[in-house]
Amino acid sequence: MTERTLILIKPDGVVRCLSGEIISRFEKAGLKIIGMKMRWINENFAKEHYSEDISKRHGGRVWKILLDYITEGPVIAMVLEGVDAINVVRKIVGSTYPNEAPPGTIRGDYAHLSKDYANSNNLKVKNLIHASGNKDDAKTEIPLWFKEDELHSYKTIHDFILNI
Repeated sequence: MTERTLILIKPDGVVRCLSGEIISRFEKAGLKIIGMKMRWINENFAKEHYSEDISKRHGGRVWKILLDYITEGPVIAMVLEGVDAINVVRKIVGSTYPNEAPPGTIRGDYAHLSKDYANSNNLKVKNLIHASGNKDDAKTEIPLWFKEDELHSYKTIHDFILNI
């Protein structure tokens, strides 16, 4: 099934100049970029993205760290489209905690800080990228970041090969 998912290259991915590498991994996997923009978001927008649900599940400290992290620099937001896009993207990105992400994933190759080390040293776990966790998250996140007229339809070679 063709799906859409939201990807954010977080401030550490942007300032480390990894954006092109990250984008190319998705394209090489046959995912289509149907929307992309760079934004420097404020705390109010960050609170919309990271719902208070996170605060309830993980505690206010984690929520505050997420808000500080996502607002510390520019973010590249993308909507990707493709067959089973959400699961494909989650595999390419790797585990939320970089030290648990296998080599070959974005986080496994470019981010190595463990949550235990970060927590014991009062550091943010910088993991380069956000990807929608499931279909419900994607349905909520995409309209928050993109208006419908900012999303584009076109065919790539993958569409012709898959005959979609």
